[in-house]
Amino acid sequence: MTVTPDTSPQTRLIGILLALGGAVTLSVNDVAVKFLSGAYPLHEIILFRAVIGLSFLMVMIKLSGTGFGQLRTRRFKGHAFRVSVILVSNVAYFLALRVMPLADAVAVAYVSPLFVTLLSVAFLGERIGLHRWGAILCGFVGVLIMVRPGQGVVQMATILVLISSFCYATSHMMTRRMRNTESAFTLSFYVQIGFVIVSALMGVFAGDGKFLTADNAALEFLLRPWVWPDPADIPVFFATGLAVSLGGLMVSQAYRLCEAGMVAGFEYSGMPMAILWGVVIFGVWPDRTAWSGITLIVGAGLYTLWRETVRRERSRFDSRSGRV
Repeated sequence: MTVTPDTSPQTRLIGILLALGGAVTLSVNDVAVKFLSGAYPLHEIILFRAVIGLSFLMVMIKLSGTGFGQLRTRRFKGHAFRVSVILVSNVAYFLALRVMPLADAVAVAYVSPLFVTLLSVAFLGERIGLHRWGAILCGFVGVLIMVRPGQGVVQMATILVLISSFCYATSHMMTRRMRNTESAFTLSFYVQIGFVIVSALMGVFAGDGKFLTADNAALEFLLRPWVWPDPADIPVFFATGLAVSLGGLMVSQAYRLCEAGMVAGFEYSGMPMAILWGVVIFGVWPDRTAWSGITLIVGAGLYTLWRETVRRERSRFDSRSGRV
């Protein structure tokens, strides 16, 4: 059954603010993971991040007064599928982030709202018009520019980000489908539990580095041996745990409250943050090719958002005027 979201102005404003805040907060997670990727294996970062995020989540539930009973669920298959696609999304994205400039990776990742728009048609029954189809095409042209054919490692990394983006969009479709029975706390709880289990198992089987044979930066990041954290890096581990927990909560709640197409557009607020982090932390400024792709992808998303606003206002006007 397709669920019609609450379209009251107050609810839309709350959803927009949550999407904006979540995107900016999650950008801290991106920069923290990229910072740590030079010294620690991915499964170790995810394990520490998940444990910290889960602890923060438990405190939030306690302070909210909503109770831990909400964590009980009958939708284990739904949670298992959602956790799986989020896990694939995270692993693919962070492997790519190891070898790509931060702004480039985030720019390609922001094709995800275009995937959300496409999937909202298939799974939620939402309609999109010719203008938004054009915006989607424009966005994917931007992705092709970012792929930079002929530059092997960047090209493969870009494909990983596209896989991540599709999985990310799919996870939000699941959020929309499960919103009537599962709270944002519940959705985040099972994601963190899934991360703890999978990353711990990865640490047990590959934590000694025995599978590290390929001379590839991304695979090295995945398979290198466990290293006990340097005390100076512990605040960065805490930053990634808190950012992914809080940011994930805000974005999940935004998708529970509002139409997927509307929320997706506001996630683009993370793009300027990625450029800022790339310059300030890593000293990397996007080149001309990257700027071309960024402009097309972000422009397509913002145009999609504008068309969504026009369509919604026109629909409300027709409803008030009695048009069919």
